[in-house]
Amino acid sequence: MRPSKLSLTASYGVLILISAMFVIPFVWLIRSSLMNLSQIFTMPPEWIPKPFQWSNFHKALTVLPFDVFFKNTLIIVVTVLVGTVITSSIGAFGFSRIQWKGRDTVFAILMTSMMLPAAVTIIPSFLGWQLMGLYDTLYPLIVPAYFGGGIFNIFLLRQFYLTIPRDFDEAAFVDGANYWQIYTRLIFPLSRSAIIVVALFSFLASWNDFMGPLIYLKSDSLFTLALGLQMFQGTYTAQWDLLMAASATVVLPCVIVFLAGQRYFLEGITLTGLKG
Repeated sequence: MRPSKLSLTASYGVLILISAMFVIPFVWLIRSSLMNLSQIFTMPPEWIPKPFQWSNFHKALTVLPFDVFFKNTLIIVVTVLVGTVITSSIGAFGFSRIQWKGRDTVFAILMTSMMLPAAVTIIPSFLGWQLMGLYDTLYPLIVPAYFGGGIFNIFLLRQFYLTIPRDFDEAAFVDGANYWQIYTRLIFPLSRSAIIVVALFSFLASWNDFMGPLIYLKSDSLFTLALGLQMFQGTYTAQWDLLMAASATVVLPCVIVFLAGQRYFLEGITLTGLKG
């Protein structure tokens, strides 16, 4: 039964309204970053800057050492992304393609950790890193990615691996392959879309992480973009034009990465739900 024109119109209307709720704040951010203070709060609002204040970006990014913040953020993002993809994919392979006693029980126990609020582990984690003498370093923000990469990422990849027929494994065993060769030459290449989804999640989480750097970093030379933006906001609260320009600069890479990988994102999310 085909939906009526009225129901289609209503559905599209609701979707447009919901989309506008997400798009308008971003448009407001961009237009404000290209205006001076007097234009930003003009009533009724002006949506097109006259003239375009491109100098806001130069002023915003030079008043604080954003080049240092960007370098620190890039180091964290790249190393965490590599660690997350490698370790979570290996963990998911062990929980989906290898039969061992207690496998499902261990996986169920690990899944229960997702119900723990993040606030519960903040103090123990901080004390542990401090006892190891790694406070005010980037290690607390990087090293955990190399110990599993997060149970959610393992779960996501495990669900995808379960959709790959086991006949491939059996054929590989007949040809003399071992588990490591099956993982590197068969499962990992076939899981490109799911791997890209995990990489996207890892990138966005690391790039936007504020709480982690706030807890473990004290030196300005180690600050990330998220901390630098907060520092900028605290120092120049009244200069909304510069604050908007700095915020737009920090947000733009996330938008570009998501738009570039959204096809794989939707494909990976869809396929991971085909088999439990």
